[in-house]
Amino acid sequence: MRSIHPARHVVLRAAGDRLALRLPVRALLIVLVLVVLLLALVAVSLGLGSYGLSVEQVIQTLHGTTLSAMIDNVVWQLRLPRTCVAALAGAMMALSGASLQNVTRNSLADPSLVGVSQGAALAVVTLTVAFPDLGPGWRPWMAFGGSIAVAALIQSLSITRQGVSSVRFILMGIGVAALMSSVTSALMTYGALDRAMSALTWLSGSIGAASWIDVSTLSWWMAVLFPILLVQSRAMAVMRLGEATATGLGAPVRRHNYALISTSVALAAVATSVVGPLGFIGLIAPHAARRLAHAGVGLALVITGLLGAVMVLAADLAGRTLFAPLQIPAGLVTAFVGVPFFVWLLFRSGRSAQT
Repeated sequence: MRSIHPARHVVLRAAGDRLALRLPVRALLIVLVLVVLLLALVAVSLGLGSYGLSVEQVIQTLHGTTLSAMIDNVVWQLRLPRTCVAALAGAMMALSGASLQNVTRNSLADPSLVGVSQGAALAVVTLTVAFPDLGPGWRPWMAFGGSIAVAALIQSLSITRQGVSSVRFILMGIGVAALMSSVTSALMTYGALDRAMSALTWLSGSIGAASWIDVSTLSWWMAVLFPILLVQSRAMAVMRLGEATATGLGAPVRRHNYALISTSVALAAVATSVVGPLGFIGLIAPHAARRLAHAGVGLALVITGLLGAVMVLAADLAGRTLFAPLQIPAGLVTAFVGVPFFVWLLFRSGRSAQT
């Protein structure tokens, strides 16, 4: 007979015991492992490439030692911005998926599946093809506008007499995503060739052209949106019990729904505006975080963000090294891994529904 042992926790206290956090040890260990893995991937990413560098050379360069002008340029201007953008975009897409799955209470919700990323993509492609004179600083705002419009459309189409249907939300999202992709393809077909090629490279989820401006954009938005998501973590925990239960416990469900959808859309839109659509990160990372450790919503969000950063950084590293000198965009690598995972989730949800 198998005995059940209670999970061990660490209690952190502050402000004269008026603030206390009870954190599971396993979840904290998972966070530590993911941080170490992320740092290891950063070191490998900075060293691998057509101009190979040793770990010692990378560390010395990051410490400010100039070994050569070529090494400085490779590390500081090419590989480090690309690495930071990959990690930040992955974390933002993963957090967007976690928020979206919570608010819809549907494990299949993902920004790239329900049209949010496609709405951002259509807005950015329109900006690139039709209004090339507008600077890249408009991209996050255009992407957010396109995403929030698509999210509002899907939400309104999903309303039934019993409220918002999560299954209908997913189905409507897939349909609207297909429509957005068709309009985007039409814009690239009839647009100027150079602008269409630029948009096509961006749509594949390529991180090769990342710059420090992109790092700054993602960092500022992440610094604003992630704390907002953490503040809503207690409401997210209550909303997992269902809308009726959450309302009975006094939670303003409608207000939190709007806040979570807006935060989720903003995270996905900003990441998409910089690197293009990254499919299935928002689907896989929350599921993997739940399987790795049982934790409160706040700590689960931290694990989810770290997993998203690791996944996209690993996908970008694999895409630019496995078939060198040919480079495969990170978006294609994540799609190659994500499609089988999505099919497995569909079979798993179908079996659970039958039982």
